[in-house]
Amino acid sequence: MSWTVWTEEIPARTVLGMPVGLRGKTANFLRALAIEVGGAIDLGRQPPGDAMDDFEVRHSLEVPGEPVIIEYMVIRDAEEIRVPVLVRFH
Repeated sequence: MSWTVWTEEIPARTVLGMPVGLRGKTANFLRALAIEVGGAIDLGRQPPGDAMDDFEVRHSLEVPGEPVIIEYMVIRDAEEIRVPVLVRFH
């Protein structure tokens, strides 16, 4: 089973409101992030981004080269990352 990404309603609306090119880059980044997080967890490594809590559940990072910051949570049992916060600067 591969890791999946799930976004809350507001981050999903933010992505849908982006210009088409940025929307595609952000969606592709989120899909790749789920794969990268799953690989890191499976190998016992730290997921990408900056840890935001002591339990290493919440992380933040930015989409490289784009005005987008993401906060995500690692849900190990479900093999899923959840995105409660996604901010686009414009």
